[in-house]
Amino acid sequence: MERQGEQDVCIVTTKSRDLPHLKIGSSMLKAEFDDGGDFYAEKAKNELRETPEVVEQALKDYKAMLKDEPDLYVPDDDEFCRKFLRPCKWYSKSAFELMKRFYKFKLNNPRYCLNLLPSNEKKVFSSDIVIPLPNRMANGCRLLLINCGKVWNPKVISTDEIFRSVILSLEAAIAEPRTQIAGIHVILNMTGLTLTHVAHITPSFAASVTDWIQRCLPCRLKGIHIVNQPFIFNMIYAIFKPFLLEKTRKRLHFHGTNRDSLLSFVDENVLPVEFGGKFEMPKESIGQGICDYFCWFDKDFEIAAKYGYVKITE
Repeated sequence: MERQGEQDVCIVTTKSRDLPHLKIGSSMLKAEFDDGGDFYAEKAKNELRETPEVVEQALKDYKAMLKDEPDLYVPDDDEFCRKFLRPCKWYSKSAFELMKRFYKFKLNNPRYCLNLLPSNEKKVFSSDIVIPLPNRMANGCRLLLINCGKVWNPKVISTDEIFRSVILSLEAAIAEPRTQIAGIHVILNMTGLTLTHVAHITPSFAASVTDWIQRCLPCRLKGIHIVNQPFIFNMIYAIFKPFLLEKTRKRLHFHGTNRDSLLSFVDENVLPVEFGGKFEMPKESIGQGICDYFCWFDKDFEIAAKYGYVKITE
């Protein structure tokens, strides 16, 4: 086993063909592309209707629809199809419509999606703004932490760049079968939010973000948790609120500094200490480690970036 450095944040590689993982304190962040075994199979059956019979029919119907969309270039293998079928509980028509919206968003929003590779977003990933936390919750959910306040210098990093990195982070997560089944919680940390930050949030940006989250993201988004928000956060929420669907509003939770409130949704063992949990984050910056780890998968993102509509569609 080889370690790039001995600090609390480093990439750990093996001499086998195993994927590397990122050491964050005493925990490891590792992409998991296996099915997770019986726990996830049972969860998929109970929550997503995922039985052999349903899966077989849904895949058949989904692939038939693909043949009728000639302008859309995507794989037709089972692994790829599952990424869209699982969040739609294996209803093939809903999954197919979701996939079309997903790729039409990419086509129509080049500012967020063109050349979207980790190697092109190093500035954000190395900044400690977007942090995928290493441990899953007991129910299998992934956790993504986004620091939206004092860590973010809007003179250096734009809202577009943050959104691009969030898209990459969530696309990485939903490539994992376990996360397709269990879902994701997102924590938005507003510590140090100022009027300078608020001034960079525009209605057009809010419209794009909410459109992507609500209509295009093939993900079981279980909760969006706002923590440590000051009073001026209300100004940001007022910008986003007109675009929020009722389903999304039900998944928004405003915790402020109430740690018990957050812990009622997120397991304390995986939640960083600063938010009331027990996970000890390293004292030093972990951004460069996160950046290096994402860049290790650059070729995979490059292949995925080639999928989509090959010409403008209505």
